Amino acid sequence: MQEDFGRKMRAYRKLKHLTQKELADRLSISVSIIGGIERGNRTPTAELAQRIYEVIGLRID
Repeated sequence: MQEDFGRKMRAYRKLKHLTQKELADRLSISVSIIGGIERGNRTPTAELAQRIYEVIGLRID
């Protein structure tokens, strides 16, 4: 599940032409957290996942 989220997150981030740094800056988190989530090594909290959805336009459903 977290790998799927990370893959979708990366794809949507790239569609929005955002770098990992730009996304991290918008979320006020580190680039290493973004990279970990995208690789499936980290699981975002529900709050962080919601914020990511809002910034990159992922749909919750």
